[in-house]
Amino acid sequence: MPADEYIVEMRHITKRFPGIVANDDISLGIKKGEIFALLGENGAGKSTLMSMLFGMYEPDEGEIYIRGKRERISSPNHATRLNIGMVHQHFKLVSNYTIAENIILGIEPKKMAGLFPVVDIKGTNEKVAALSRQYGLEVDPTARIENVNVSTQQRVEILKMLYREAEILIFDEPTAVLTPQEIEFLLQIIRGLRDQGKTIILITHKLEEIKQVADRCAILNRGKLIDVLDVASTTTQTMANLMVGREVDFTVTKSPAQFGPEVLRVEHLTVKNADGFPVVKDVSFTVKAGEIFAIAGVSGNGQTEIADAVAGMLPAAEGSITMDGADVTHASVRERSDLGLSYIPEDRQSVGLVLDFPLSDNLALKNYYKPPFCQKGILDHAAFEAYAEKLAETYDVRSGQGVRTITRSMSGGNQQKAIIAREIELSSKLMIFVQPTRGLDIGAIENIHRQIITERNKGRAVLLISLELDEIMGLADTIGVIFSGQMLKIAPAETMTTNEVGQYMMGVKQA
Repeated sequence: MPADEYIVEMRHITKRFPGIVANDDISLGIKKGEIFALLGENGAGKSTLMSMLFGMYEPDEGEIYIRGKRERISSPNHATRLNIGMVHQHFKLVSNYTIAENIILGIEPKKMAGLFPVVDIKGTNEKVAALSRQYGLEVDPTARIENVNVSTQQRVEILKMLYREAEILIFDEPTAVLTPQEIEFLLQIIRGLRDQGKTIILITHKLEEIKQVADRCAILNRGKLIDVLDVASTTTQTMANLMVGREVDFTVTKSPAQFGPEVLRVEHLTVKNADGFPVVKDVSFTVKAGEIFAIAGVSGNGQTEIADAVAGMLPAAEGSITMDGADVTHASVRERSDLGLSYIPEDRQSVGLVLDFPLSDNLALKNYYKPPFCQKGILDHAAFEAYAEKLAETYDVRSGQGVRTITRSMSGGNQQKAIIAREIELSSKLMIFVQPTRGLDIGAIENIHRQIITERNKGRAVLLISLELDEIMGLADTIGVIFSGQMLKIAPAETMTTNEVGQYMMGVKQA
């Protein structure tokens, strides 16, 4: 296609970081008014490529053309002036600012107060509230970011771009923490934006989403451009195979469950939020050795609070939690960990990792105070690194400078793989997985599903919380469905249909 028909053209783009070539001589063009998808494994270079288009990095080699004109995009502000917006995979929010303040940051509307201009907070709050209602992403503009959940923070990132009315819109994993209903609505919004003449660049690991909305897709593998395909004439299997570089098996296969003794008992659990409002209401269930007990529910119905209470992250207002016969209702996080509990949290960056520590330190966070990592009160960093190298190889955790890489600089998918490696290697009796495949590519998802089933077959008790209904139905031995903080139904997985689970999740069907 002639170069002047592209709204975005990237020619021979190369970007290097210490120890890694993130983008290796990539050339592609994006047409005005199309939805263009970027596919690739975690760490393949997708976000890096788009970060250069948004001015967060500059290429080491190559050129970027916007509307046929060569541009040196030196900053996000410069990108904004070129009508380029980006929703980031890792939130770029100021935690002690309100939602509205984050959305207008850098383009604050002013009004006169006497002789002096001041930020129009009231007008901003009204505009943000209206915008959020318009797009079905309702938020409280006055709420502070530090007090809202991950799902709401994701909505704020999307609203930031919509507020700026960008013409070229980059979505980096925008649906990772949205509910199925919110995802469907967002895809409708994306289609509508395209129909209005906007150009959409969509980075996602969810192949079905690409099939639903994208016109073309580019596939990256370890920094190289593999192919650019017409989505309508390409199967998801073909896309997955090219992305991973091998044949991908979408099916989840597991042998019949062999339940052992009870490992976890939760009785009449009530958990309250910071305002004293009960978000988990009188919930009871058990998880046995060799069982995957999955909690299904729409985001925000109390399932994450159940996991946090069992792990010791939140206090139980009422009820009891028993692990392997021991009452741990008031036990500390470390005491529960020492009793045999592994925890993969929903928010990998705030809860799962210390981002400014190297990968080796993060992989030893749960047992750094034990031999061989600690001898007579002195930490042995050589033992840290040897252990981390073993885990990085076993779990395919990729990083630019090996196990000495500062964790913040790793891709989100590799950060997630690091947490899963650390927690599985503890060989705990009870393993809690909250959104374990969030933000992961299809190859990594396939591998993690296999690992969860392997742990279950070893006799571990697994508590799985996921917003992906297909993941619940594929992995669970027992399903508990939660709605408005109450467990409406608990039943063997083989006795429940996807439609039935969905009805309980929406509160349409009551136990």
